[in-house]
Amino acid sequence: MVRITEAAQTYSFSRRAVVLGVAQGAVGMVLAGRMAWLSVVENEQYKLKAESNRVNNTLIPPRRGWLLDRSGKPLASNRTDFRVDLIPDRIVDKDKLLAELTRLLNLPPEDLARIETDLKRAGGFRPVQVAENLDWDRFAAVLVRQPELPGVAPTRGYARHYPLGAGVGHLIGYVGTASAEQFKADKDPLLVTPGFKLGKDGLEKTLDHRLRGKPGAKRVEVTAHGRPVRELETRADQPGESIKLTIDSGLQEYVARRLGTNSGSAIVIDVASGDILSMVSMPSYDPNSFSDGISQLEWKMLSEDDHVPLMNKVLQGLYPPGSTVKPMNGLALMAAGVSPNERVFCSGALRVGSGVFHCHKKGGHGPLDLKNAIMQSCDIYFYEMVRRVGYDAIAPMARMLGLGQKFDMPFTTQRYGTVPDSAWKLKKYHHPWTVADSLNASIGQGYVLANPLQLAVMASRLASGKILVPRLLANGPSGAQPLPVSAEDLAVVREAMYGVINGGGTGGAARMYVPGVALAGKTGTAQVRRITMAERRTGVLKNGSLPFKMRDHALLVCFAPHDNPKYAAAIVLEHNGHTIRNLDTPLIGRDIMTYLFDRDQAMKTLAEVEPTWGGDYTTRMAAQSAAFRAAQAAPPPPAPEDTEEAASSLADQAANSTADSTKRDVAPTGSVEGD
Repeated sequence: MVRITEAAQTYSFSRRAVVLGVAQGAVGMVLAGRMAWLSVVENEQYKLKAESNRVNNTLIPPRRGWLLDRSGKPLASNRTDFRVDLIPDRIVDKDKLLAELTRLLNLPPEDLARIETDLKRAGGFRPVQVAENLDWDRFAAVLVRQPELPGVAPTRGYARHYPLGAGVGHLIGYVGTASAEQFKADKDPLLVTPGFKLGKDGLEKTLDHRLRGKPGAKRVEVTAHGRPVRELETRADQPGESIKLTIDSGLQEYVARRLGTNSGSAIVIDVASGDILSMVSMPSYDPNSFSDGISQLEWKMLSEDDHVPLMNKVLQGLYPPGSTVKPMNGLALMAAGVSPNERVFCSGALRVGSGVFHCHKKGGHGPLDLKNAIMQSCDIYFYEMVRRVGYDAIAPMARMLGLGQKFDMPFTTQRYGTVPDSAWKLKKYHHPWTVADSLNASIGQGYVLANPLQLAVMASRLASGKILVPRLLANGPSGAQPLPVSAEDLAVVREAMYGVINGGGTGGAARMYVPGVALAGKTGTAQVRRITMAERRTGVLKNGSLPFKMRDHALLVCFAPHDNPKYAAAIVLEHNGHTIRNLDTPLIGRDIMTYLFDRDQAMKTLAEVEPTWGGDYTTRMAAQSAAFRAAQAAPPPPAPEDTEEAASSLADQAANSTADSTKRDVAPTGSVEGD
């Protein structure tokens, strides 16, 4: 038996006490070190966390800069706005929340369906608009209940406002919330801040970096349940830059109204500077609707309209320029050595090989020189003269006057058309150029395609004798070199364009009634279908009896005053077919130019005819929307998540359809089939 002595017991106890003391000391040192780490090293981190529980930090969306016309009038401005958004990842009970918001804000079923769709697309982080432009009573009803409505973000800020509505739709564009792809690419918290919108189309998009400004911030002390206690401090936002354009807002609105029910476009240029005074594509969309959040019904109506209101026809529309190129072709013929006094006999038709090319006047014009060929728009004269010199002698002049040219314009999408020649055709189609190709091109048909802006530039260069470059931003570069053409040749062409309207030519309806001001111009008609020999024998069908998409395009290029030009314009009306006199190019061109010299007279004329079209464009759009709504048997499908991309796709399809049908139906064999 082992006997434990008192000394052994004392030693064993002392050893355990030392081990325990060391362990306790070690634990104490670890705790002290951790406390020191938390209180010193990580002090700032926990201080920020504690502060975030006590204070809400919120970005303030910057006020966008204004877009102004040439005299400082707003084309795009900001208005005070009360709005309500949803933050999807903060929502607790979606159904209960939407029911309460419907009660408080009196939301219609259509808005509720849109919100449901947007919540599914939002991905948790992107704000979803519930309502915008609220009155104070409804906004306050949500504001006082905000702590009881998790995920709801009522905000007071600024919304975009476009005073001319659809009159500037394609020019100015619109703003909207950032898409999921944009946020994932930029990771900028401003993009998901309630109330913030960025440019989506037109100038709003291309000038967004200048218009956007810099965000502000505010700090609000809250309770543990998120109820605001007091506002601590606010850093003001920095508004974006206001940008002045060359546009005349009064003229812009007048042109939009004067185009009436047409599907078309018009551009007016100051020939002294190249300033674009008006750029209108109609019908259009109301950028106020798009910026506020377009409804499913309105999107369906716009996307199904055969007049394609989502397409900017000024820059995306490509059309055969028709007879509007005859003055330009005449200039090229004289440069190639053709005498303006030489005559060609027009019998009404010209046989080339197995094909017969017709003049628009069945019985022919008889003998004509260049001036009278332009005035009477004789096809046979240009067939014969261009057959002699070849179209390769014409194409350089067309390019010099702006056709096929790319202009530096602040827009993301432009289509530039085609000025064909033998080398172009061989490269594109691997076939040689033919005489029929030259004849078609000589009257602005066949492979020749231009957008309305290019036609306006052509008119401005003929009027000024300079290589004017169009500009849309005020205070931009100006100045132009003279055209390298003979002054005598230019005088012949200008005198012929004066005769078109004032000397018994094809555009007599465009004659102005402003004392001391005469309009010079050239009308044009562009076929979009082939007229067969069989149809010619039985009688060519009138445009009024054809479906809309089969009717001819109507065109006009002009400038005034004819003897000292100040303004030039181009008007292109899709499938107009010259069916209604007061909606045709001559009277529209006359009235637009009259507005520039006698505004009261132009407005009086408009007041007489506009009621026959159903009122101005705002009134007609409201009536169209009401009729469309009444005709819907079922709720429309959701509007696309990215309306910017969807609208661009629809516009591209429409533009491609126009260009492709023109080349397919007219270019290969000329105006008619062979005998």
